Amino acid sequence: MPLTPVDPGMVATVVTHLEMRARPRPAPIPPAPLRLVRWKAPDAEAYRALFRRVGAPWLWFSRLVMRDPELLAIIGDPAVEVYAVADPRGAEVGLLELDFRALPDCELSFFGLVPTLTGQGFGRWLMANALSLAWRKGVERLRVHTCTLDSPAALGFYIRSGFTPLAREVETFADPRIAGILPHDAAPHVPLLDQSADA
Repeated sequence: MPLTPVDPGMVATVVTHLEMRARPRPAPIPPAPLRLVRWKAPDAEAYRALFRRVGAPWLWFSRLVMRDPELLAIIGDPAVEVYAVADPRGAEVGLLELDFRALPDCELSFFGLVPTLTGQGFGRWLMANALSLAWRKGVERLRVHTCTLDSPAALGFYIRSGFTPLAREVETFADPRIAGILPHDAAPHVPLLDQSADA
């Protein structure tokens, strides 16, 4: 089939949707010098700051462009749980967000650590916590998605964690670096093709 051109101001990615339909067998949570801190009433700006810190390397931008009322309606919903990952000094270095609004499904909406913590096994710690928190009474399926803009290890990590891929989609969107939503040096693995962005 012929290739489909993508406008230089746009980014294209392949999104893979995954699911887990049975609670994993109980297992100890791996040790880590990190802790989860539940944000019961997240402040919009504090949330965006953490979202940007964790997600900018992967072009996460969806929550950065929402107006405050729209964002707060999601993260302030009692059926949405937001956790910051804190290091031993109390610095926030990761984000876990679970969405129970569509029971019996739970969505692992956002899951990530700052780049300096990747590749050290902390992802396994965070996933063990995510699974422990997500699988509760009334949940029959846990969903997550990843895309080709994420870490190359992400899809394999989700599969090893017990998720099964079930669908793929191609998503295109305006490059958030061009509009100034994210800095031009975010996600250096994704070329910035629009030459006007350098002006």
